[in-house]
Amino acid sequence: MESQIVVGYTPYLEAIADLTAGKQLVASGMTHEVQRCRQALQRAASGETVALISSGDAGIYGMAGLALELAEVENLHVMVEIVPGVTAASAAAAAVGAPLMLDFAVISLSDLLVSWEVIRRRLESVAAADLVVALYNPRSKKRVRQLEETVEIFRAVRAGQTPVGVVTSAGQDDQSSVITDLDHLLEQDVDMRTVVIIGNSSTRRIDHWMVTARGYLQRETP
Repeated sequence: MESQIVVGYTPYLEAIADLTAGKQLVASGMTHEVQRCRQALQRAASGETVALISSGDAGIYGMAGLALELAEVENLHVMVEIVPGVTAASAAAAAVGAPLMLDFAVISLSDLLVSWEVIRRRLESVAAADLVVALYNPRSKKRVRQLEETVEIFRAVRAGQTPVGVVTSAGQDDQSSVITDLDHLLEQDVDMRTVVIIGNSSTRRIDHWMVTARGYLQRETP
């Protein structure tokens, strides 16, 4: 890492401590995203090489978009390189099999930046379209009804036996995963670190895996 300064959410910086020895760290907590981006951009504009650390992939629910927006708004002219990563949906999918083999959507259930009314409409559309869906931020200590309503939305159009993958701390040392179904999803331990993957009509269990068939074998059928 060529950066002189590394800016990021405190837990993310702790996760890459082996890469940041000897560098200046600028850490902050949750909900301080704008301040983090501003600090990173201002330091970069002053001529320093800065790494702004994000979640799995900076361009998927990460800091890339905010950094580009803020640079425009505050007229900060810096050279930006966006480094692709592995988003939580991909990491979670690998933990339970291959549930994202066909068209899918990713929806965050957090209504901090998007109203629940808008999120609910998106869930209804995805459910009706028979898309596999990966749910980010499915439940917190204070926010529990969103996941309950999500299950109701999908149960209205999908069988209760539809496979569901529940993966917590995907890609981390304490990763845990279970494959359940729509009827039993709410019985699982789910929090903000969990990704919930709800299958579609072609998703099934194969041994201890969850797989969404893309149709290759059907095409070979005489």
